[in-house]
Amino acid sequence: MKHIGRRCRSPAETRNPCLWRVAVVTRPRLTFWLNPTVIRVELAVTFAGSGVSPLISDGGLATELEARGHDLSDPLWSARLLADAPGEIVAVHAAYFRAGADVATTASYQASFEGFAARGIDRREAAGLLRRSVELAKAACDGAARDGLLVAASVGPYGAALADGSEYRGRYGLSVAALTRWHRPRLEALASAGPDVLALETVPDIDEAEALVNLVRSVDVPAWLSYTIDGTQTRAGQPLADAFAVAAGVDEIVAIGVNCCAPDDVLPAIRVADIGKPVIVYPNSGEVWDGRAWTGPRRFSTQLATQWAEVGARIIGGCCRVGPADIAEVRRACNQREHFGVDSH
Repeated sequence: MKHIGRRCRSPAETRNPCLWRVAVVTRPRLTFWLNPTVIRVELAVTFAGSGVSPLISDGGLATELEARGHDLSDPLWSARLLADAPGEIVAVHAAYFRAGADVATTASYQASFEGFAARGIDRREAAGLLRRSVELAKAACDGAARDGLLVAASVGPYGAALADGSEYRGRYGLSVAALTRWHRPRLEALASAGPDVLALETVPDIDEAEALVNLVRSVDVPAWLSYTIDGTQTRAGQPLADAFAVAAGVDEIVAIGVNCCAPDDVLPAIRVADIGKPVIVYPNSGEVWDGRAWTGPRRFSTQLATQWAEVGARIIGGCCRVGPADIAEVRRACNQREHFGVDSH
């Protein structure tokens, strides 16, 4: 695996280091002077932005892997390729960077120690595969011809690891303490690989959000918190305003928002997300999975993305069924908006 396990280069070795790469990745050698609070503050400032154009996140990793011919009908989903085809994951991250994304989200969403164990992979090797997901995104970041790129380590919900659609229902019957115990080793493995930010994503209910928020307080990596929603409620039926309030006053959470939801649900969610943090949104295409195939019309569009930016979204991307071509269109639309100086604030 020499081609994907390479050392992250320093600014002296590359003209295009990822933002805060040296500060985060080489933390073991810098802890005598590095204050993690400084990293959180700088990332929060970057997410908040000072210009008109938002940061652009990537689209669906699995969507593009499937488009490249990979069968992901596996309980590990895209995480299976961490062991079987890591180079393909790098290629997809690179495709999103070429399309104009500023953020690469790792292939760890559905990865779990239990899922790897079912394939005969022990905990030590599983932890290594989780760290590899971050290393692969870093490799794509280093190879891109742009500065200021970020790596977000995906921390999917407990329900995703069950591979039965539970992440779209929540209410697993587990306490906050039990969810905290389950998430801790995976989150710590990802954090140890030095991502720029943890993506606590597709969270279906407040209990799981509380568990994840409690955990990020114990690691030196900032995080965003993103819910999957139905209208203005979590998938578990809780008011979205109450869900966002979980992150209020938590310095480690540098952005809040929604993902893996209908595009039409994004605008109301942005208006609810008024807790003084930057807002991130990355919905699905608008098509619906019926258990066998994606059906219905696509609703994801540059017109909607522009509206999200106008009402305050600072990071915009896509989730399921949103590919590099869609992200390229969002990038162009946001660049045009910045060129003409449109600002709703």
